[in-house]
Amino acid sequence: MSFRSALCIVAAVAALLGPARAQSPPPALDAEVSLALVLAVDASGSVDNHRFELQKRGYAAAFRSPRVLASIRSLGTPKIAVAMMQWTGPRLHVVVVDWTIVKDEASIGALADAIDAAPRQLFGGGTSISGAIDFSRLVLAQCPCKAARRVIDVSGDGSNNAGRAVRQARDEAVQDGVGINGLPILTLEPSLDRYYYDNVIGGPGAFVIPAENYDTFADAILKKLISEIAGKPDESIRSIASDKEPSHGVTNLANFVATFR
Repeated sequence: MSFRSALCIVAAVAALLGPARAQSPPPALDAEVSLALVLAVDASGSVDNHRFELQKRGYAAAFRSPRVLASIRSLGTPKIAVAMMQWTGPRLHVVVVDWTIVKDEASIGALADAIDAAPRQLFGGGTSISGAIDFSRLVLAQCPCKAARRVIDVSGDGSNNAGRAVRQARDEAVQDGVGINGLPILTLEPSLDRYYYDNVIGGPGAFVIPAENYDTFADAILKKLISEIAGKPDESIRSIASDKEPSHGVTNLANFVATFR
């Protein structure tokens, strides 16, 4: 199967899994970016509406920080592409902010506004971090940019309790050249940062930056975004870094998409 055919399958599967809400015109097909970043936001049953709003506002506030734009401008190619999705159960996901190129004050402001305006679309169904990783890979496959790095940013307040083994999803993503970083919220599971380190993050330089609770989420995501854009964790902040190698076999795109049929 050609890569173009595989992408067509990916698009069809993604349409079945959840509607996408385009917040801005799609990036040019030939745009080169330093980073393609999927923000995977927990919308499971343990996240009430207040907690969800704290997550969403934290992301929006982080992108409005001058430090994030300064980090983007310091890159060799001073552009990144960002999309946001919500996740709960193994097949419950939805893209709420479509791919947006961020390179200046106007584009980063537009992204922050789109995050602020994106409504919550999922309200329960389990906590499937493996499903979030798998769907984020589909979203990355649809990115219309040429990205030097591809990263999934997973935030959540619980361990994987639905769907396939999270380590399998992680290792297959890493084998495909996708990095995974984690932002565990420790409100319900105080050792969730250790769980994310052992089971969720992957790829060279992968890291965890925990939020002690939802009230500190905004500060944690700001630190995390700066580290993700730079491609390495800031040694001055509390983080857990990993250079572990994946242990499971590679899954090509066609076989990966087939798992969603």
